[in-house]
Amino acid sequence: MAAALEVVSPSGHRTRVALQPLPFHIGRTGANELPLRDTRISRRHARIVEEGGAYFIEDLESRYGVFVNGARVERQQLAPADRIEFGFADSYQLVFSVEEGALETGAGGLARLRATLELARAMQAALSTDDVLDMLVRAALEVTGCERGFLLLRQGDDLTVRVARGRAGPLPPGELRVPTRLLLRALEERREFLSMSFDPSGGGERSVADLELRSVLALPVVRIRAGGPEETGVLSAAEETAGLLYLDSRGLPGELPGGSRETLATLALEASIVLENARLLEELWARQRAEEELRIARRLQESLLPRALPEGGWLRAAGSNRSSLQVAGDFFDVRPVGPSGWVSVVADVSGKGMGAALLAALLEGMFLAAPYSLLSLEEMMPRVNRFLLDRTQGEQYATVFYCALDDAGLLRWVNAGHPPALRVRPSGELEDLPAGGPPLGLLEEAVWAIEHTQLEPGDKLVIYTDGLAEACNAEGDFFFRKRLRPLLRTRAGDSCRDLHDALVAAVREFTADAPPRDDITVLVLELAADRE
Repeated sequence: MAAALEVVSPSGHRTRVALQPLPFHIGRTGANELPLRDTRISRRHARIVEEGGAYFIEDLESRYGVFVNGARVERQQLAPADRIEFGFADSYQLVFSVEEGALETGAGGLARLRATLELARAMQAALSTDDVLDMLVRAALEVTGCERGFLLLRQGDDLTVRVARGRAGPLPPGELRVPTRLLLRALEERREFLSMSFDPSGGGERSVADLELRSVLALPVVRIRAGGPEETGVLSAAEETAGLLYLDSRGLPGELPGGSRETLATLALEASIVLENARLLEELWARQRAEEELRIARRLQESLLPRALPEGGWLRAAGSNRSSLQVAGDFFDVRPVGPSGWVSVVADVSGKGMGAALLAALLEGMFLAAPYSLLSLEEMMPRVNRFLLDRTQGEQYATVFYCALDDAGLLRWVNAGHPPALRVRPSGELEDLPAGGPPLGLLEEAVWAIEHTQLEPGDKLVIYTDGLAEACNAEGDFFFRKRLRPLLRTRAGDSCRDLHDALVAAVREFTADAPPRDDITVLVLELAADRE
């Protein structure tokens, strides 16, 4: 008499599984003889045992219980057609049956193998990769009747054991005492099957007349190329093998049951698909982790930008930063210095991404501290230059516009390779404040000229990074050449806030709201005519 379970999935799909070996465990993880994909099912939910030719199901202290024909049981003898459930609707249902004759490894084994493969496919979203690979090795042992099975993965020029198990359960990876050079040779030659005998004591290859031998079957596990439906396929070059499915038994090599070779080839392909799915999933998780880290970095970077800019009194300011990526290499700040002065900075670190953002954050910290350390413009630029050179060895640099303004309207500034700031008079007249030295972090010996001018009430200072100057439309025209100066002349009488907002809106309209190719930072300072 042979007992079996018909497994009915929540979608109505039916598969048949033999009750082998006994006791037969049912639960959520791959360590069970019957793993079921449902998070409500306990890790070890139930088991079926045989006593005196009868079969009993036992609840293993599961959370939701075991039900036979609708009644909850702790232990219950099973009769043909009994329906086993797990305490909640819309889950798996098992139907017990007993048939005359044992299940053979041949046709019966293939039936069980198909069921196992279907369960393995269904569980890939719920179980770990190792659980599914373990199921595949167990299925290979079932269909071949071999005693031991190993799944080895290629690591450079070597093989490492990923799954090791015998028919009775898991094995230590060291139980595989086979010369890996033979297995690697099989991979390189890409034989469909490798059959050989070896001495398990470690003595190497021996003749058939030697003592106890093990017969071996080994199949290459190929790499799968994932893409669209028309692109997915098996890569056939020898160097594209991912590993080996290895099976062995005591005794001399013998013929496999009919159809088993094709089934083993299918198993090797299944292992390839599982490994490729795991690789894609790991890549997805890595991308998600990187994106989350970038979001955190962006929030931290935004927290370093000024929370509020002066809106009353003799100095008023409006500014913004729009990054081309999750994090920016630009920054700006406006800080008071004593009772009658302010300092302002706009900087742009070369490059993009996390490296530029980290360097920008370090520079921002230095400029944030400058008002409190009472460093003058003349002292600040060489110090920042040395800081950058010490850490980047000239591989990254920063353009900086740094200025100080007092309540009498005296503006002192230094421009280190930055786009010229623009002085906007209420009449619409524009004046460039050009660079007075190289970018910071390029040269050990450099001089930055400190310039000065007298602002009049109503004058505004527009400072920006090259992301604004180089913003272009679909025709390849640059905003700087087409729109910047005409807009500043037209809106010269606006407040600094209105001028800033008009400038940002004009850039978005000019580029058709396309993502910027570079970070865009804009800061507008105004020496107020009406001092509150």
